[in-house]
Amino acid sequence: MPTNAPSRKSPQQLRSHRWLGADDLRSFGHRSRLKQMGYTTADYAGKPIVAILTTRSDLNPCHTHFPQRVEEIKRGVWQAGGFPVEIPVMSVSETFMKPTAMLYRNLLAMEVEEILRSQPIDAAVLLGGCDKTTPAQVMGATSADVPCIFVPAGPMLKGNYKGTTLGSGTDAWKYWAERCAGNLDDCAWRGIEEGIARSPGHCMTMGTASTMTAIVETLGLSLPGASSIPAVHSAHCRMVEAAGRRAVEIALENLKPSDILTARAFDNAITCDMAIAGSTNAIIHLIAMAGRAGVKLNLERFDEISQRTPIIANVRPAGEFLMEDFYDAGGLLGLLNRIGKLLDLNCRTVNGKTLGENIKGAEVCDDRIIRPLTNPVSSAGATFVLRGNLASGGCCIKPAAAEARLLKHSGPAVVFKNYADLKARIDDENLNVTPDSVLVLQNAGPIGGPGMPEWGMLPIPKKLLRQGVRDMVRISDARMSGTSYGACVVHVAPESAVGGPLALVRDGDMIELDVQARRIHLHVSDDELARRRREWLPPKPRFERGYGKLFSAECTQADEGCDFKFLRFGAPTPEPDIY
Repeated sequence: MPTNAPSRKSPQQLRSHRWLGADDLRSFGHRSRLKQMGYTTADYAGKPIVAILTTRSDLNPCHTHFPQRVEEIKRGVWQAGGFPVEIPVMSVSETFMKPTAMLYRNLLAMEVEEILRSQPIDAAVLLGGCDKTTPAQVMGATSADVPCIFVPAGPMLKGNYKGTTLGSGTDAWKYWAERCAGNLDDCAWRGIEEGIARSPGHCMTMGTASTMTAIVETLGLSLPGASSIPAVHSAHCRMVEAAGRRAVEIALENLKPSDILTARAFDNAITCDMAIAGSTNAIIHLIAMAGRAGVKLNLERFDEISQRTPIIANVRPAGEFLMEDFYDAGGLLGLLNRIGKLLDLNCRTVNGKTLGENIKGAEVCDDRIIRPLTNPVSSAGATFVLRGNLASGGCCIKPAAAEARLLKHSGPAVVFKNYADLKARIDDENLNVTPDSVLVLQNAGPIGGPGMPEWGMLPIPKKLLRQGVRDMVRISDARMSGTSYGACVVHVAPESAVGGPLALVRDGDMIELDVQARRIHLHVSDDELARRRREWLPPKPRFERGYGKLFSAECTQADEGCDFKFLRFGAPTPEPDIY
């Protein structure tokens, strides 16, 4: 166990004791309301109160198994001598929330922070997994700095259509392109629709959900091996029960996120992200999560770690297999053991051991799926950071998911001023576009989207799909789904809606992309760009009230994590007065 392990708390030192322990009218009221719910003094007296923050809803298909998981967590809490309480929090559904779940990540983070701070909670089990629920819950818990453990939803089972294995997201894009090209009939399309998502759980490709749960485990906030277990596997039930037991212990040990989330832990997380060919979205979320912990991450750090870290997870969209295969091959523990020399193994984790202790002896039993370092999927990591006069604040690309011929490319821009313009014109037979064109989408960033939707995998025009084209260079200030693929340059910062250079691109401008050189360049003179800037008018505000107005006023750009400026790390918010 690390030498800096905290001392155990007595019942009187528990945070909840302030609510329940005093002999006064205030505590009388709290205790009487617990008894109103049928609890006895023996249920809660002197015991850590463990909140289970669940992001289940009937419009979040990734979390449909959470009611059972909550009961299993409660069982673990009771076993360890704690008092479990279930608290629903906002369910940020990647599938159904529009214009994008990313618009609401910070709102969930705020809710988690304030729930943990305002109520008699000694520790929390964060139950999430769908893309934004993971970073949002970690961000909020980090700011509250209450002991917590994250329980991932787990990936769904592999999809299937007539014996063909389907991967959620990735194969949806693939087969939609074939349908648009006229190669897939209605019957086949319905069969794929019915077979691509066959169980509870998040996407079973290495999309944002699988990426972020792997990252959180590597950071040290989940039990070892937790992130790889499929949602409906019996091992998942056992893991969540164990998490409930451990939650009681971290309450007594006062093991907080601030004890775990160090700069070294974030370097480990980035290394994991690169080795698993993780989602480009991980960059934004990691910067935001680190910012809540007072750790400064810049884009260059991601690129530095990328250059030294091979991709060894052969999982779609950058590889061949799916998360169920990854688990059976040894899971994240096996992968981390293989890249152990690239990690700081002394980092502390939520089970009380170091990362090195957790991965020691972990085996890989299928080298096709978790590759040896001598035979990686790619010798460089998943995400490259590019800069140039088109992206002074940086942008990124996932080269392993793109056609190699496009990683060094020059072509004329075909510009869409916003997503509505893209939808209206992309399939127009008269659109002046060729396979060498560079598709450019403006006003799709944090402010322009709003919320930076996953529009970055711009569709290939149908007339080019019919010619056999399946990839093109595409550039935007949007994000793209972690399940997406292609030569998509995303997260261009600063975004066009705030006057970034992307706003100045015109049809026919030559754009040069050189991924190996980390360069993206708009071949337009500085004088011409200055002239265009003088003529540029900012878009009208999208929101005049409510959360949208707050988001627009406070959201940072992609290279700063899209967190709210007023939520950055600083002096802690005081504990609530209890009257």
